Amino acid sequence: MAGAGHGTRAVVAALLANLGIAVAKFVGFLVTRSGSMLAESVHSVADSGNQALLLLGGRRARRAPTPEHPFGFGRERYFWAFVVAIILFSVGGMFAVYEGIEKLRHPHELSSTGVAIAILVVGLVLEGLSLRTAVREADEVRDKQSSWWAFIRHSKSAELPVVLLEDLAAGIGLALALAAVVVSSATGDPVWDAIGTLVIGVLLVAVALVLGVEMKGLLIGESASPADQERIVAAIEVEPSVRRIIHMRTQHIGPDELLVGAKVELVPDLTVAEAAEAVNRVEDGVRRAVPAARMIYIEPDIFRTPSPGPDSPAHLASEAAAPDTREPATEPDGAEDRAAPSPG
Repeated sequence: MAGAGHGTRAVVAALLANLGIAVAKFVGFLVTRSGSMLAESVHSVADSGNQALLLLGGRRARRAPTPEHPFGFGRERYFWAFVVAIILFSVGGMFAVYEGIEKLRHPHELSSTGVAIAILVVGLVLEGLSLRTAVREADEVRDKQSSWWAFIRHSKSAELPVVLLEDLAAGIGLALALAAVVVSSATGDPVWDAIGTLVIGVLLVAVALVLGVEMKGLLIGESASPADQERIVAAIEVEPSVRRIIHMRTQHIGPDELLVGAKVELVPDLTVAEAAEAVNRVEDGVRRAVPAARMIYIEPDIFRTPSPGPDSPAHLASEAAAPDTREPATEPDGAEDRAAPSPG
């Protein structure tokens, strides 16, 4: 899991690279009138704004909780990353598609292609350096046993997947623009430049859709990773006063902030003070096992059902399926839900 500092260097590196590239591309467009160059210029401007929004989201997410927002502002990072996806889709992708269609309808010859080629090569180098920084940042937190696609799909960080995909799309887009300019210059047919612009637009739209889907899931609320859930379960079960976990729920309220709620059955005949001490030990153990578990609510209860429901976590099935030899509880339905949670 990415810490608060992970991703910041990648965002700053991408911001500086894109600002320089955007200026160079706009100069190249003014000289060559290349549609591909214009599409890439707008793309770099959009990327620069995106990185600024990611930095803004990280800053706002660090605000202290308030009475209106008692769980803090960690999801601001997901919100601004979702805005980034919208900007990439509209300003980057759809503009490039529109420009490509216009160039197909009204093609014109390119000029000073040598300038365009030089600028695009410089852009490729700068984007490569930015991508290398993002890869190094992600490698510090990525599970080496999983693929890069799995990291992007399952990472709870907002910044690293965005920067990785943006830098990758920018590099591919620059290569496409370079190829379009070279082919148009070699053949004397500006249609190739228009085709390159269209392909860049489609690429940016695809990347924006992937980012939008991923950020939407994080905004709605995703559970802890299976590995973190297993560590939390182990930390609870190791407590001698805990007989079993009845059920558990987790949710990320930020990349580094995890909410954990669990109903547990304690051994019988504990006093109130002993039960409170047991809950405190469980909370301490969970935080040691998963430091991101900032907010923990443990509710002592009595196990009633002989088997898990269809939506119960698989790792709790063996506990829930264990035979219950005690007399069934006589409380009215719903009584188990009235116990107040114990905040961590």
